[in-house]
Amino acid sequence: MPKILFVAPHRPDRSPSQRYRIEQFLEFWSSKGFAYEYAWLIDSTDDSFFYAPGNWIAKGRIFIKSWLKRRYHVHHAHQFDIVFVQREAFMTGSTRFERGFKKAGAKLIFDFDDAIWQMDVSAGNRHLKWLKNPGKTASLIAMADLVIAGNEYLAEYARHHNPKVVVIPTVIDTDLYTPIATELTGKIIIGWTGSHTTIVHMQQALPVLKQLQQKYGNRIGFKVISDHVFTDPELDVEGIIWSSAREVEDLSGIHIGIMPMPDNEWSRGKCGFKGLQYMGLGKAVVLTNVGVNSEIIEDGVNGFLASSPDEWLTKLSALIDDADLRLRIGKAARKTVEERYSVNAWRDFYIDKFNTLITDKQ
Repeated sequence: MPKILFVAPHRPDRSPSQRYRIEQFLEFWSSKGFAYEYAWLIDSTDDSFFYAPGNWIAKGRIFIKSWLKRRYHVHHAHQFDIVFVQREAFMTGSTRFERGFKKAGAKLIFDFDDAIWQMDVSAGNRHLKWLKNPGKTASLIAMADLVIAGNEYLAEYARHHNPKVVVIPTVIDTDLYTPIATELTGKIIIGWTGSHTTIVHMQQALPVLKQLQQKYGNRIGFKVISDHVFTDPELDVEGIIWSSAREVEDLSGIHIGIMPMPDNEWSRGKCGFKGLQYMGLGKAVVLTNVGVNSEIIEDGVNGFLASSPDEWLTKLSALIDDADLRLRIGKAARKTVEERYSVNAWRDFYIDKFNTLITDKQ
């Protein structure tokens, strides 16, 4: 039975990248005869210290504990046919552990879904920026036996360092994300979901959302699902703490999903996942016209793209005013996810890639 070691920073059910690029496939891969182990580092207790300012002693303990765990994982890597590294094996700029996995004899897969070659450090760890290395991503790509990129923009970067690159989008489990009908009349809810690191993108849309509030009054409301409760005195907004157990239920209560983003290199590396979540539930969407969003959305058919505040206002107004338009767009959005961005559409492709690597190893 072939064995895969999945290597990632966070515990199961914590990181969106890990949940949607590894964890939601594990049951299927296991049913196809692949044994696996999940090698992660940061637990729930660590989170409260790791991403907050200060806490230097606690962060030192986390560093040492993580280093010892990774050393153990490398020591046992020879037992596996494939080592699948999601984003990075360790939180510093070192490639020590990935090189250790490579030397162990397993085939190395490197998977990434963001422009992580950009220097990006959490607000709580600005003073530790010196531990990072912008060139790390290129080194990891170069040593991999297969690189999996979340979109073509990321793949183009990867091909400068390694020709063995495939694109696999971040996808939705359409058996879990199933459309639930919402009232076509009554208050129209515009929704956004994301973390404290991306809430600034939603805040960039606040002037437009406040214009909509002034235009429609109590005909509309807003829902923001995040790891912190969001409030704004000028908006009729419901702030909800994100929960994986309630994620589908909470998103099902919106009528229109939005994904505002800045137009920069980091955004061009994103995989459109928020939009795909809404679309998987049959919701009408408006996304910023940047990066992969223009590949996912055919404007006016399965969603809308917006490039300016005026376009945001016009397209959101059209969806608020027309229940039939919301319904038509939502149905087309769901079909797009089923055909191109679902677990069912990609799970066998992974199996083919795994089997090819194992055959080459023998």
